[in-house]
Amino acid sequence: MGTTRREFLRYGAGGGAALLASGWTLPGFLSRTAMAAGVAPDVDGRVLVVIQMSGGNDGLNTVIPYRDDAYHRARPTLRITPDRILKLDDALGLHPDMTGLKRLYDDGLLHVVTNVGYPNPDRSHFRSMDIWHTARMQPEGAEDGWLGRVVDAAGDGTRGRGEGKEEACCALHLDDEALPLALKARGVAVPSVRSIEAFRLSDAAKVQAAVSAPRGTGSRDDLLFVQRVAVSSCSSAKRLEHVAASDAPRAKYPDLPLASRLRQIAQLIGAGFGARVYYTSIGGFDTHAKQALAHGPLLRELADSVAAMFEDLKSRGLADRVVLMTFSEFGRRVKENGSQGTDHGAAAPMFIAGGACAAGISGGAPDLADLIDGDVKHRVDFRQVYGAMVEKWLGLDQRAILGERYEPISALRT
Repeated sequence: MGTTRREFLRYGAGGGAALLASGWTLPGFLSRTAMAAGVAPDVDGRVLVVIQMSGGNDGLNTVIPYRDDAYHRARPTLRITPDRILKLDDALGLHPDMTGLKRLYDDGLLHVVTNVGYPNPDRSHFRSMDIWHTARMQPEGAEDGWLGRVVDAAGDGTRGRGEGKEEACCALHLDDEALPLALKARGVAVPSVRSIEAFRLSDAAKVQAAVSAPRGTGSRDDLLFVQRVAVSSCSSAKRLEHVAASDAPRAKYPDLPLASRLRQIAQLIGAGFGARVYYTSIGGFDTHAKQALAHGPLLRELADSVAAMFEDLKSRGLADRVVLMTFSEFGRRVKENGSQGTDHGAAAPMFIAGGACAAGISGGAPDLADLIDGDVKHRVDFRQVYGAMVEKWLGLDQRAILGERYEPISALRT
């Protein structure tokens, strides 16, 4: 079935361009353009992988101040005893299920950032996540996210790699969830797929090119914008199908959802897919009750999956090209609740992994004697971490992405 200009604009404009997700057929000239576009593998560029830990991860039972008596007093049933801690230094250690990340730390591939947050913390999942996604304290009405601005700054979907060349995409969302606000861009299509194994170019419903509404006011500007989105997305789809058929992992991954997605991301990086940013998530961290039953397995999935991905990348000679960053919308309260769980809190740790990392710890141990409404105070603004990723790793201007410059944390050697 062909697509009229009106239908094309209707599906292409708005908060998310749903043309490819809807199963509509591209106009013939666009299909030919996309199929003919040469896509040169990106074998030299730096890559950022972001893992969203949805639900509000309990930072105190992730990076544990095991020598602080206040920690043990506040958590009579949830505390991790010092003999079980995977010690990082004489004050902090990892949850015992995080052996994968401990190996990365010992190998010099992991930097731990503690006490990360922002002023006047919001304990709402939705608003706090919007703050993290947009890097703005007032995220209401935001049309793009911080990584969407990275994508817009990095290229408009047609960055040249030689005469007549098309770049596949600047970012890719690989997840079962909808495209996050963090990745919404103003002028570039960001594809969102569930898996590359299940992908077929003919099954357009598995691709969602999500972009913000075009800024052009004239109908011609709008049409050109959506054409550019469609060509970029179809070109990305062509490359995804090729990777799914041609590459295999170079490490043994656990049979877990996050591991599967990180395995596919490693495949895409190894195949030169060309994206500078990959984004995925792991959920379940809203541990209000019986936290011990869920938290350890989630942390093991995170740690083992990340460790397997870097083993894979190392075997491909790519570990130095990739930096991985984790975040959660907030931490949990210091005191456990009456349901053997923890409630919404404030500051929490982040992990940064990769061959370019300066192994160590930023932020120090939390001061449990100096809290904010019963929660850990932030010492590191999360935008200082973003600033390191934007400026030190991706080589972009912080002000264009974050609105102002924040002193980057010293997590990278480059």
